[in-house]
Amino acid sequence: MTHTDYDNPRALKSDENQGRFLSPTAQGIVTMCDEIKELLLAKNAAYGDSAMLPVRIFSRADAVEQLLVRIDDKLSRIARGHELGDDTILDLIGYLILLRVVKGR
Repeated sequence: MTHTDYDNPRALKSDENQGRFLSPTAQGIVTMCDEIKELLLAKNAAYGDSAMLPVRIFSRADAVEQLLVRIDDKLSRIARGHELGDDTILDLIGYLILLRVVKGR
């Protein structure tokens, strides 16, 4: 899509929540962010907020340190050539978002 395509109403989708038109890229961003949000909320409900409030049976590390370890593990698998599938990407994005949430508290 070229910059002139943004002037073409048929090339754009409406963002129902904001009442504005979005480019295909912007719509993709909205869709992916919504997908990640739903995934994180579902995992948070299923695992009992374990990322923010870890059980700490063996490890005494705080939530930030534990998230950093999970991120390191994902990046290590990628660096060793393990398949970079959707699950790995979604997990990595999710952990980074959770890290921002924890640091924002």
